[in-house]
Amino acid sequence: MVQDVVAEMLQKIEADTVKFIRLQFTDILGQPKNVAIPVEQVEKALTDGIWFDGSSIEGFARIEESDMLLKPDPATYAILPWRPADARVARFICDVYTYGNKPFEGDPRYILKKTLAEAAKMGFTFNTGPECEFFLFKMADGLPTTQFQDSGGYFDLAPSDAAENVRRDIVLALTQLGLQIEASHHEVASSQHEIDFKYGDALSTADRVITLKFATKTLALKAGLHATFMPKPIARINGSGMHTHGSLSRDGKNAFYDPNAPRQLSDMARYYIGGLLRHAKAITRVANPTINSYKRLVPGYEAPVYITWSANNRSALVRVPAARGNSTRAEFRSPDPTCNPYLTFAVMLASALDSIKHKIEPPEPTDMNIYHLTKEERKKMNIEMLPGSLTESQEHLMKDRILCDTLGSHVVENLGRIAEIESDEYRLAVHQWELDRYLANY
Repeated sequence: MVQDVVAEMLQKIEADTVKFIRLQFTDILGQPKNVAIPVEQVEKALTDGIWFDGSSIEGFARIEESDMLLKPDPATYAILPWRPADARVARFICDVYTYGNKPFEGDPRYILKKTLAEAAKMGFTFNTGPECEFFLFKMADGLPTTQFQDSGGYFDLAPSDAAENVRRDIVLALTQLGLQIEASHHEVASSQHEIDFKYGDALSTADRVITLKFATKTLALKAGLHATFMPKPIARINGSGMHTHGSLSRDGKNAFYDPNAPRQLSDMARYYIGGLLRHAKAITRVANPTINSYKRLVPGYEAPVYITWSANNRSALVRVPAARGNSTRAEFRSPDPTCNPYLTFAVMLASALDSIKHKIEPPEPTDMNIYHLTKEERKKMNIEMLPGSLTESQEHLMKDRILCDTLGSHVVENLGRIAEIESDEYRLAVHQWELDRYLANY
């Protein structure tokens, strides 16, 4: 069977006149990494894998255990449409292995696959559909700036949306890469955009998030722009999120829909929501992994802050869109696009499975605008807040046994190390705000 897949893959690569292959994977931060090989080496890669040094990859291995193996996933084969036809380049997304042909415990893709296998034992398939937001900024002297490319607003068209052509080129490229694009549009802030693709199983969706970010940055650069998925590049305007719609299916049917239940939400839907809310503070460390992430998670800019759910309230952490039947789903609004999608989907799913096992019901929905409630009113309603910093969310992760077990000790230890380093560097830096406020006055 494996030999047949390899033979079929080799025939396709030859027919596509591919010259180079990129073997792609992600580090613990969700940054795409790759090694390029000439097409003559692709049979070896598909059959035996390609060894690489993992000691220089963030969150991977120490010097003394650095040798790692990349094994391409044939299902992820795609031609990079922006490369010239006479030097055509294709890519595979790879799984990472160690000696003895063992999956690497720190490979984010493996962690998601392992969690999906747990869901499959319980009879579930996990589907996700993220909404990826980003900014397109001008470049100056080859370096990115925060100068707006346009002054458009939500759903605006050219000439206000001056980046319309760039976004169109990105959509065309993503379509050629196998993504089914459902919508693309200008977002609320100037120079802010969103591209949505069709939902799918969580592993394929995570692969597509990485592909979208990689393609967007590449094509923006070709147009002389800088695409950034940084959550809050500019203060006091809307930040970029990655709202993630999730649902469980069983035997091919949506497990969240029950036409006879209140709000037509099944027990599984309620437990899913209950799990996200129960583990929300720990999930935040993974779904919002940078110092800058917490500049977005503040009231007033459409980002969630309070741990609640609602059927129609966009200030809630979890929102249930109006669609029912096979489209019944829950939108988790806190993740931002700097997150590692493999790890984020894994902890979301682990939270849901824990909740299903223990039948954790969510609290009553909060259908009012929570931003308008006073601190005393929120306290009376038992509405808690998401962590306000990377350090705080790391502390919550360390207390969450379910999520720590899901991620494994290797990833948890490295997330702790990264959070400590990032927080110390930020604390020790002197920021422009301090200079503006104090330098002339003291």
